Amino acid sequence: MKRIDRRGFLKTGLTGAAGLAISPAVFDSKFTNQNNIITRTLGKTGMKVPVISFGVMRADNASLCKAAYENGIKLFDTANGYQNGNNETMLGNLFKDVPRDTFYLATKVKPAGVDREGKPGPQTTAEDFLARFETSLGRLQMKYVDILYVHDISNVELLNYKPIINALAQLKKEGKIKFAGFSTHRNEHIVIDAASSMNVYDVILTSYNFRHDNLDELNKAIRKAAAAGIGIVAMKTMAGGKLVNASAALKWALSNPDIHTTIPGMTAFDHLEVNLKVLSDINLTDQEKNDLVAHSANPGLYCGGCSKCVPTCPKNLPIPDLMRAYMYAYGYSNPLMAHSLLHELEVVGNPCKDCNECSVTCSRNFNVRNKIADISRLGSVPAEFLT
Repeated sequence: MKRIDRRGFLKTGLTGAAGLAISPAVFDSKFTNQNNIITRTLGKTGMKVPVISFGVMRADNASLCKAAYENGIKLFDTANGYQNGNNETMLGNLFKDVPRDTFYLATKVKPAGVDREGKPGPQTTAEDFLARFETSLGRLQMKYVDILYVHDISNVELLNYKPIINALAQLKKEGKIKFAGFSTHRNEHIVIDAASSMNVYDVILTSYNFRHDNLDELNKAIRKAAAAGIGIVAMKTMAGGKLVNASAALKWALSNPDIHTTIPGMTAFDHLEVNLKVLSDINLTDQEKNDLVAHSANPGLYCGGCSKCVPTCPKNLPIPDLMRAYMYAYGYSNPLMAHSLLHELEVVGNPCKDCNECSVTCSRNFNVRNKIADISRLGSVPAEFLT
């Protein structure tokens, strides 16, 4: 593996790198251990991808993405809403002059008007979805993306929603997307199982980690989807914790042969160096196994999204989503993303302040009331103060 030279990257300018464009000549020197990179085929797409891909969500440094590419990472995952669109713009500027057949781009568009139960509403239209995607395509400066995900599906009703399915088919016909998929954060096993027999979705991006609730059911659904030819991409492999052994968590996820690649988030060269080592070795060491056992005993910040808490809340609050905002702020150190989710949920003040006693019980023993009181304060902070 080629070691990353920080001094060399400093010369290119780590700040202001969102405008950095790469000349094809930069990549004449190939990754020195290409033959050692472990790859898996992403289902029926035929895309042969390294087991580590790049979750670009929190990255704002084009030099870091460039380093990942140079060291063998080929799939870069972003979304329409990440960093208010700046995430896609950064990748577009980075890859606009690079041979298009040497990398893969995936982005996500969240349909408008989806309610707290994950069901589509009157505002969930094909026209809106297509317009959002066209914005993404413009930012990326590409004629097409390799994968377009319908972002954040947790309900089979949205999975089967004809206007969105028709929009995906239209984009495929126009050559603006190669493959269609969806991402899922809640009720994963239910929607993945349903997608297996639909012949609509080519790729699924799902949360998957060693602390996941309903792991047996999730593994069963993933196995069924993979057998049907659907590519499986794992996210949230760190279980929401900065202190988790990153290599161990990634290797655990990849020990499932039905997980074709992972998209760990990277914001520093240290993160990239750790992840690159997994590209050629996915075998857990004894120390990594011990670390996973130790981390499993710690409740951490990760909410598995089981939703068992919701019926016990007299206000029917979207507790799993609020816990996700808490994880974004404290686990990912990304208060702006937490702020955005809170406003999407229309929670800008403490919704628990009128309750004398909390009746919610959590399967992970979180103090739900305290966490909601803590994170909801962020909704009242102007977004410009969080950048």
